[in-house]
Amino acid sequence: MRMHRETLIVDTPGNRALLPVTEQVDALIRDSDFGDGLCNLLLLHTSASLLVQERDAAPDVERFFAGLVPEGDDYLLAGEGPDDMPSHIRSALTASVLTLPFENGALALSRLQDVFLWEHRRGPQQRRLMLTLIGD
Repeated sequence: MRMHRETLIVDTPGNRALLPVTEQVDALIRDSDFGDGLCNLLLLHTSASLLVQERDAAPDVERFFAGLVPEGDDYLLAGEGPDDMPSHIRSALTASVLTLPFENGALALSRLQDVFLWEHRRGPQQRRLMLTLIGD
């Protein structure tokens, strides 16, 4: 049993978006020379989240959350703009940590599944995603 840790940097485009990171994670798994094991992903931020979802569902997921957690000035924490507190609520309702199996050097996802970094802020961000591999 071995462990490997790395940090993936994801630059977000400056709008709310579900950004697929499966390929980058798979590349880190391949480069680590692990065959099978577990991949733990920790997003080191409180205004974005992680999600396993189908690519085609992304626009509908974003539209649903826009209605569920609207932007506005009704929040107590609004020092960083009208998208600040809604981004923290969206993050609280989703996940900042995922643990997924991998096989033969790639995440064990179905053909329709992808791992997404979900940016909840409207301005460009640089997000850090800590990847920890445990396996052989």
